[in-house]
Amino acid sequence: MLKALGVAVPTEALIGGAWRRLERRFPVVSPATGEVVAEVADCGEEEAREALEEAVSAFPAWSRATAYERAQVLRRWYEGILEHKKPLARLMALEMGKPLKEGRAEVAYAAGFVEWYAEEAKRIYGETVPSQFPHKRILVRYEPVGPVYGITPWNFPAAMVTRKVAPALAAGCTFVLKPAEESPLTALYLAKLFLEAGGPPGVFQVLPTSRPAEVSRPFLEDERVRKLTFTGSTEVGVRLYEEAAKTLKRVSLELGGGAPVLVFADADLDRAVEETLRAKFRNAGESCVAANRIFVQAEVAEAFAEAYARRVQALKVGDPLSEETDIGPLVNEAALRKVQTHVEDALAKGARLVAGGEAKGLFFAPTVLLDVKPESL
Repeated sequence: MLKALGVAVPTEALIGGAWRRLERRFPVVSPATGEVVAEVADCGEEEAREALEEAVSAFPAWSRATAYERAQVLRRWYEGILEHKKPLARLMALEMGKPLKEGRAEVAYAAGFVEWYAEEAKRIYGETVPSQFPHKRILVRYEPVGPVYGITPWNFPAAMVTRKVAPALAAGCTFVLKPAEESPLTALYLAKLFLEAGGPPGVFQVLPTSRPAEVSRPFLEDERVRKLTFTGSTEVGVRLYEEAAKTLKRVSLELGGGAPVLVFADADLDRAVEETLRAKFRNAGESCVAANRIFVQAEVAEAFAEAYARRVQALKVGDPLSEETDIGPLVNEAALRKVQTHVEDALAKGARLVAGGEAKGLFFAPTVLLDVKPESL
């Protein structure tokens, strides 16, 4: 399936500055068709420890590089990402089902992080602090914290990578990434573009794996890794925080969200419908900031529900590789079961089905429920 992209897509681990072929592989499966998109290198503890040593070895030179040198590499990476917008968007459509038009928007969004931090690399200023002694001066200088280990989710396979990697590289840190099992190809392609932009070996490495705990363990245990960044579930985030605390790592966690929409009686209902549609159904609702509760003032609840249902029913569900598609498939069976469970629970507790409710494969029709009880899932 990757041959249809017209470009070479890495399927091996990036360790140091080389692509490492491993005998052990795991499949990346298209949620739209169920076909295997690619067989990807399946890293384990051995590869993790090797990448860790490469990151530690590369750190002194990268941290001593001038801000302008780091900024130039990031700027070239940014330009390369934009030049490869089309294959990146198609890659996301293949491996996690994001419609092409959303994929192209994500590539621009992802590139924007790299552009921003390419400029911010040159603005890491120090401070002067007034001294209580006339013969002394107090200066504060900011230094890169050290090698960073990052874990990214599948729902934004490009943007979540650049959002974490770019600031770390701009600051002078090296970075080892473990991408989500569902979407490693986008991360590997971004790493390929980083090398093509002149990124030094060991500065940015990618370890695809179906064994995340095994690969993560060396980074969590080693005190030379000074920073952990993770986007994912609260449950996993808590466990990572506990492990990182043992070596006093700095930690950045982006965990589960709660995103209510409030519609009052004096609202412009047409605009409220459009904004709620965007908030709820972007990326098929698979976003940590997707609207998960819609509260509508009783006086306009019926009118809002009818207008909202009409717009929801107009959304085109289908092949993510089609330019006409608005809603692609859910990422896997677990995601489908979760949606079905929520709908069934709400209906069992007295909610009314206004639109949708049907599933075909991993495609779930955009659904509107009215009078959902507070105790529903």
